[in-house]
Amino acid sequence: MQTTNKPSNQQNANSFSTDTKNRSIKEWVKRLIVLFVGLTIAHLGVSLFVLSELGSDTFTVMIQGIANTIGLSIGSVHVIALIFLMLLMALTTHGYILPGSIVCAFCGGWIIDFFIWLFKDFLQVICEASSLWTMWFRIVVMVLGCVILSLGMSIVIESKSGTGPNDLIAIILTDKLNQKIKIQFSVVRVLCDVVFVVVGFLLGGKVGIGTVVAAFCIGPIVQFFLPKSKKLVAKIV
Repeated sequence: MQTTNKPSNQQNANSFSTDTKNRSIKEWVKRLIVLFVGLTIAHLGVSLFVLSELGSDTFTVMIQGIANTIGLSIGSVHVIALIFLMLLMALTTHGYILPGSIVCAFCGGWIIDFFIWLFKDFLQVICEASSLWTMWFRIVVMVLGCVILSLGMSIVIESKSGTGPNDLIAIILTDKLNQKIKIQFSVVRVLCDVVFVVVGFLLGGKVGIGTVVAAFCIGPIVQFFLPKSKKLVAKIV
């Protein structure tokens, strides 16, 4: 019992594969509500990132590259990729694909569309009002987007009710690697993001300064927020 739980204490994401069978419906509802709040916060960050127009996030760069290669739309490839990842993880791992994973996969796009619709005109007016500060403003929006995205992602992870298939890649790899060597989630996340960017770039995806910032900053910022989100979720649940 002690040896089984120890790895989960070292890595907050490890508990995705434990303690779900005995959950009551009430606890599931609470955790899924927490997940949805975290998902909304995270995709507010994604929307700000997109509106800064300084580059796509790392996973989207890879999706763009694949879409260019096979001749399908980015949206179609994104859905296909998420479904493929969910099926692959469901067949090869245990306890990672949870109800929240489906929520993340199919609700994220709608949330992003809503926030882009809400803020697009407002941000454009600010940029047009002072062209001298446009680039600085876009950089601030991009950095703010990264921080908000990371905060929301940490809440989703600590809800322990599932997370997006693309984010689960780093979580599962962290768990597997920690069976052999001690490694932090932030390191694995950065490595995954770099691979996404390199593959996407080689296939024709668009890379900007924001993409580079996301690749090297999101993982460490999520790692920073994880213990704080864990305490917050524990109080709610």
